[in-house]
Amino acid sequence: MYHNILVPVVFDDEYDKTGPVKLAGLLATPDAKVTFLHVVESIPSYAMTYVPADLQKELRVAMDQTIDDLAKRLPGATGEIVEGHSGRTILDYAKEHGVDLIIIASHRPGFQDLLLGSTASHVVRHAACAVHVVR
Repeated sequence: MYHNILVPVVFDDEYDKTGPVKLAGLLATPDAKVTFLHVVESIPSYAMTYVPADLQKELRVAMDQTIDDLAKRLPGATGEIVEGHSGRTILDYAKEHGVDLIIIASHRPGFQDLLLGSTASHVVRHAACAVHVVR
């Protein structure tokens, strides 16, 4: 059983969030802290001029609502959205917050990824805590 669980999530339509949520519920102690984390990759400055400011605000509101709804599925869970490189940011967050388990989903990889998706692979190889990969 784990006391501080980090569940990185993406908002892609093909990403099934039910597996990681169920697993977090099963592996958490009754008083565990569960954090759902979404990492927003930075948009290059040259591309930002083509993205309307209103759209950026709307997307942020939608992301906040989605992660809050996800966190409501487990008692005491929270959601957080941060900016950065997905793999490095997940690892930094886990280290800074004393996470003892990361539950990360992996897409069906292509040949270039061999066995895991690139973010899941990076997290598995470099995490200082336990990592459980869900497909």
